[in-house]
Order: sequence, then structure tokens, then C-alpha cells
Amino acid sequence: MKIAILGSGAMGCLYGGRLAEAGFDVTLVDVWKEHVDGINSDGLRIEGIGGKRIVKGIKAVTDPNRAGQVDLLVVFVKATLTKTAMEGALGLVGDGTRVLTLQNGLGNVETLSDIVGPDRLIAGTTAHGSTLLGPGSIKHAGEGPTVIGNLSGKTDPFLEELAEILEKAGFSVQISENVMGLIWGKLIVNVGINALTAITGLRNGRLLDFPETKELMRMAVEEALEVARRKGIVLNDPDPARHVEEVCRSTAENRSSMLQDVMNRRRTEIDAINGAVVAEAEKLGLSAPVNLVLFNLVKTLQAM
Repeated sequence: MKIAILGSGAMGCLYGGRLAEAGFDVTLVDVWKEHVDGINSDGLRIEGIGGKRIVKGIKAVTDPNRAGQVDLLVVFVKATLTKTAMEGALGLVGDGTRVLTLQNGLGNVETLSDIVGPDRLIAGTTAHGSTLLGPGSIKHAGEGPTVIGNLSGKTDPFLEELAEILEKAGFSVQISENVMGLIWGKLIVNVGINALTAITGLRNGRLLDFPETKELMRMAVEEALEVARRKGIVLNDPDPARHVEEVCRSTAENRSSMLQDVMNRRRTEIDAINGAVVAEAEKLGLSAPVNLVLFNLVKTLQAM
């Protein structure tokens, strides 16, 4: 199977690197030229879970059209870039290409569906944590299940084959019939963790060490849960608040993607996470004051 990873930062490199190690033909696509050049010249360096190693023979490009059409396109770009990135990567998409989104936040499924069609799209979430250390170098800092599903809720041969491929690459995979519940479940994890780590500078696990951050996490999550309930979203986890704490523990040494963005002075995904909860709450006539405060603080950091 020929695979391309659109958005090859920390998480894209983790999935692309493991798939390449498993013997699949993988091309990483990213706009950061130094990163791409480093991978092409020296390989992709991975450390952390699984030990230090260099993945050789993996290709990287800045222009997606250089990769040609693929069987599977995995989208890992930030939610703010989904539309632009996907429209610029249509050269990767052939008649039989399927597109998998493992992105954070709300809106990615709708955006990708509009561009490539809902029947082509597979949605998913990952509980893995990864940190970009520098050009061509990542640290795998946390692991957990990867859950995938078709928008229709039905299973097909390609979805089953994809699960087997990801399992071969060392990922624990589950197939879900409830994609929107899946996406909202991941959103709630990000609502509880990302903004707080970005504001405080704490690694994920440290959020549980302080009663203040633990309380703010609980309040932000409860607001998001109320919005989900009012929208009729059925979550897969019976105790989402407990699950957020479990993710903190399982990715304890990880710096969240939002904290990495703040540290590197990059635009964050706050609009598609806590900002999305605030926006959805307003549509329902609800308020989400804790998420609004977290949203405004991260936007201030981003503006700085």
C-alpha cells in the first residue's frame, strides 16, 4: 500500500515512521523545508517509547504533487490549515484513494468531506503523544488506542485492511461505528489538557499534581460534556472526565501539541478545541465560561 502523510510534524512523523518501519511505502508531506531535507538526508530520528532509532528510506516532500497518487492519505495538519492543505494536495488523490483524518478539534470531518467526499473519508482519533524535537527528530512520549471508523458507521474491507496495517505498524486499533462520538470524545480530552498545558507550561501528567489545574480541567470538561449532551452526541466512554485523567497519566511526559505551538511561537488549534466548545454552546443558548477564559488566554499567548 502506498501511503502519504499530509502534515508531518510530531504525530505525522510518528505514524509515518512506524508505517515505514513496518515495510510500507510512505511519503511524508510538510511545508518545513529544513525538516523535509533532514529526513531525506539523514532519515527520521525517533526516540522515547520503543527506544532510539533512525528510520531510513522514508521519503519526504514539501510539494505533495511530487508524491503521486496514493492508496491512503493520512491527514495530520492543524485544523486551521485543513482546507488549504487538502485543496493543495488533491494530486495525491486517485479514484481508489481513501483519506484518514486523525486530527484534533471540530470541523475537520466536515471540511474534508466537502473536498474529497464523505464516502472516501475515514475519521479517527489517537491517544498517542509525540513531540517534535527538531528537524527530522521526534520523541514518542505516550501511547494508547487508535480508533477509526467510516462516517456511515458501517465497516468495509478497506477499513478492516487499514486496521490490520496500523496494527502491523505497532498501533493498538479499534473500529468504531460512532464516528462523531469518537471525535467529540477526543475533543473533550483536548479541552481538558491542551489549553491548560499551553498556559501553564506543564507536561500532561503534571496537570494532576495541582488541585487548581485539576479543578479547571474538570470544569472545562463538564462544560464540553453538557454541550455534547445537548447536541445528542453519544460518547463512547461512559466516564469521559475519568478518561481525560487517564490520558494525562498515560502521556504524562508529553508536551501537548498546543504547548509545543506556544513554545515555538506557532498558531495553535485553540479555535477548533476550547473555542469550538464556546461557539457550539452559544448556538444552544448555553454558556461555557471556563472554556472562554482558557480560549482568551491562549489567544493572548498566541498574539504575543
